[in-house]
Amino acid sequence: MHKRSRRHGAPPRKSRRWLWLAGVSLTLSAAVAGGVLYFLNDLGITPRSLGPYIKRRSDGHNAVIEGIGQAASKVLLYVDRGDPPYRQAEWASSIGVQAGGSPDAGAANGQEVLVSTTPEMVRAIAAATPGQVITLLPGRYQVDQRVTVIKPGSADAPITVRARQPGSVQLMIDAGEGFNIQAPYWRFENLSLQGNCSKNTYCEHAFHVAGGAHHFAAVNNTIVDFDAHFKINGEKGRIPDHGLIASNTLRNNSIRLTTKPVTPVDLVAASHWVIRRNLISDFIKGDSDLISYGAFVKGGGGNNVLEQNIVICEHKLRGAPGQRIGLSLGGGGTGKQYCRDGRCLTEQTGSVLRSNLIAGCSDDGIYLNASAQSKLVHNTLVDTGGITVRFPESSADIEGNLVDGIIRSRDGGVLRLADNRHVSAARLYFGGHPQRALFRDPLALDFHWSTPAERRVAAGEPVPDLCGAVRPGQPRYGAFEDFAACLAKR
Repeated sequence: MHKRSRRHGAPPRKSRRWLWLAGVSLTLSAAVAGGVLYFLNDLGITPRSLGPYIKRRSDGHNAVIEGIGQAASKVLLYVDRGDPPYRQAEWASSIGVQAGGSPDAGAANGQEVLVSTTPEMVRAIAAATPGQVITLLPGRYQVDQRVTVIKPGSADAPITVRARQPGSVQLMIDAGEGFNIQAPYWRFENLSLQGNCSKNTYCEHAFHVAGGAHHFAAVNNTIVDFDAHFKINGEKGRIPDHGLIASNTLRNNSIRLTTKPVTPVDLVAASHWVIRRNLISDFIKGDSDLISYGAFVKGGGGNNVLEQNIVICEHKLRGAPGQRIGLSLGGGGTGKQYCRDGRCLTEQTGSVLRSNLIAGCSDDGIYLNASAQSKLVHNTLVDTGGITVRFPESSADIEGNLVDGIIRSRDGGVLRLADNRHVSAARLYFGGHPQRALFRDPLALDFHWSTPAERRVAAGEPVPDLCGAVRPGQPRYGAFEDFAACLAKR
């Protein structure tokens, strides 16, 4: 009897069994992978947050597991963040310090007091009267102890400390604080302040605005190498409301090896501040929790506006462990004793983030923590974790934003999304960055359009343009119409 012949090309029975098992295995693997991806997408876990988590969990195990963890982390970070270049050159733009002065600068029409040495400056500040303009003559001033400001200006006659030309006066600060402002209506303009402590952790604040120092203004200053370039908080029952921080360049030249908060604008409890047209970069915390922010407002205040700022979390300093967040309403939370109402039922109420460009952050570009009635309007986020609204106390109207990443609610945060452009977490695991692709070379900080973002049918409310252009009734998504206007230095 002849054996039944196999069909032409059919594999042997044993091979068919292995092919069936392989098919089942691949199907199960795909199902598991799909389930994992669905889980990650549902929770809003991005590759840039999963990669470091896997690395941390694998650390301390045997070499094989550590190697797998490091490799997985590297792949996930590359998929999400790409390979941004290490930037050395300064970035000239119409945001930050302006060589010709800032549109927010005062007229300086009061009585002028000229000083040329640090002791003369200290004496002039101690004796100041409303309306005086204390002008520092060009040169370098060594400041080895805190300068305390206690004489008040007035609404119609603020006291101004300034250089006539930006960059002509350098204040070298070798103290925990440069200026401690306790009185209202003081302005600081066109100055360069450099932290110059033997260890960078010793230089904590360039300006500490506290207590009764309402209506403080800092305009067109360059401030480098501090933990918190501006620290604002209440003191002895008084809170310094109605401040202005405009057209300043805030950065650090090295990682801050400190356990203290690293946040160039650290505002607690105060309300009605405007933080506008600042260039904020390289605020990396290298000790303790490794978490830092470009700017936050928290502590139970409200009606603060952060607009037309450029925040580059990692510009010249890259690759360090830790979490860098761009802008935040609520920060990491506030101890009750520091809160405006002694309770902090919400960290912020009615505050606004609009027309900001935020880039190069290892964590969220925008993070809301217990912040109610918030507005996030026409911001552009590139190479960040996206936008997170966290905790039931948080509520946010989010409109017209261009987000190279996700927008998510976490732990009960309330989102009201209206006409944004963003992607899902799942898409990021496949290297999908449609918003990033709109720009010519965003990882090299070239935000000229490659393909211009589409226009909206209409904006819900008028919004400023990052670069100062007049926006049409049908604006483009994100912070600006054309980034070329931002590179026309004023």
